[in-house]
Amino acid sequence: MPGGASLLSSGGMADYGGGLTVPVVLTCLMAASGGLIFGYDIGISGGVSEMESFLEKFFPGLLKKTAHANQDVYCIYNNQALTAFTSSLYAFGMVGTLVASRVTRRVGRQAIMLAGGSLFLAGALVNAAAANIAMLIVGRMLLGLGLGFSGQATPVYLAEVSPPRWRGGFISAFPLFISIGYLIANLINYGTSRIPGWGWRLSLGLAAVPAAVMVAGAALITDTPSSLVLRGRHDDARDALQRVRGKGVDVGAEFADILAAAEHARRNEEGAFRRILRREYRPYLVMAVAFPVFLNLTGVAVTAFFSPILFRTVGFESDAALMGAVILGVMDIGGILASGFAMDRYGRKLLFVIGGALMFTCQVAMASIIGSQLGNGSKMAKGYAVTVLIVTFVFSASFSWSWGALYWTIPGEIYPVEVRSAGQGAAVAINLGLNFLQAQFFLAMLCCFKYGTFLFYASWLVVMTAFAVALVPETKGVPLESMGHVFACHWYWGRFVKDQKVGDEST
Repeated sequence: MPGGASLLSSGGMADYGGGLTVPVVLTCLMAASGGLIFGYDIGISGGVSEMESFLEKFFPGLLKKTAHANQDVYCIYNNQALTAFTSSLYAFGMVGTLVASRVTRRVGRQAIMLAGGSLFLAGALVNAAAANIAMLIVGRMLLGLGLGFSGQATPVYLAEVSPPRWRGGFISAFPLFISIGYLIANLINYGTSRIPGWGWRLSLGLAAVPAAVMVAGAALITDTPSSLVLRGRHDDARDALQRVRGKGVDVGAEFADILAAAEHARRNEEGAFRRILRREYRPYLVMAVAFPVFLNLTGVAVTAFFSPILFRTVGFESDAALMGAVILGVMDIGGILASGFAMDRYGRKLLFVIGGALMFTCQVAMASIIGSQLGNGSKMAKGYAVTVLIVTFVFSASFSWSWGALYWTIPGEIYPVEVRSAGQGAAVAINLGLNFLQAQFFLAMLCCFKYGTFLFYASWLVVMTAFAVALVPETKGVPLESMGHVFACHWYWGRFVKDQKVGDEST
């Protein structure tokens, strides 16, 4: 074999050639641009939901309700039809993810990303032209299917083409683009809120721009070597690997390990979803469930969805609330950039510990301030409201530094090739399903539990940080094809995963 024997076949961890080349950087950036549609929709949904022109057209009863000063401020925006505007997207995103995970092995990662961008583009145009709530929801359904396809394929694509030494940073480009999309959406909301009558249409319609960027990016990149090998296109796969690693780099050892992993998958052929339920895949199934569950229990999803409404609840006017959401987007980007720099230098676990401690402190502080200062028919004093704003900013940066980046990085890199589509598909589907539940019921939860909502999330932050420290293996710098070795050496997961040659038939 060119370049020497594969280290993976002997149970070790390979150190392949190739590094930070222009082709791999451009390929990963074009793939990661799919994160723009995630971030844009999260930002747009919250901002549009509190625009008076939008509420007047679709939810006039809610607009009248907000005008009454004697309303319980925790409950002013508790409207199930309004939250359905946000949550319907995530319900169909879950469906899209499950469909994509079923077909991605047959059609490839690139085709799934193209389909996702196209569906999102169609949904943006339908929403911009919406004449009634039904049309609005149909547009959200198309957007959701696009998100599901993109979320299933993009992190795996990034994991499969990135050099092992820099994989964490490359995968974190996806949540970075999510944060950039969120920031752009809030800047647009801040401007369109000043356009009477149709500003909301511009906000929703401009979602077509990041969708077009994603379609263009997916069209210009090659499929991943692993995906091409699984479809029997070995020559194309080697060419694709050579293209992203750079001319003159010996890719023989890495390509041999990709072939060995694919052969192992074929020799143990059965449905990926059935396979991941087997005992030897127990760690991967646990991660596929635990990561999205814990991600949602940080409380960040509802903060992102409803930040303008939350800021208005504590006393800010509409413009100030939207500007607060813009600053929130800047903090997200800062956290993601810092995380991308740190995770491949200091490891994943340090990020979990620092982020978990800061987020816990922020949630407790939010509960304390809001619980003592906010009541029926009252608005919070300006000093306390500014403090809530600052605490929310710190919380957002801490989340982006830890779970925000690592949710996409770790599940995207740990799964063996034979269950990779199922594991990533399950993780994203569960995440979108929980996004749906939280988006639909958070405002009702805030109305019912009031400041206790933040204590609920704080308690879960303790649990998830302990889980990350004890049960998530350190994967810094580990090649994808050597992940089984890491789990086999883990103090707990080693009882399930055996450190065997990739070519051996699993029992």
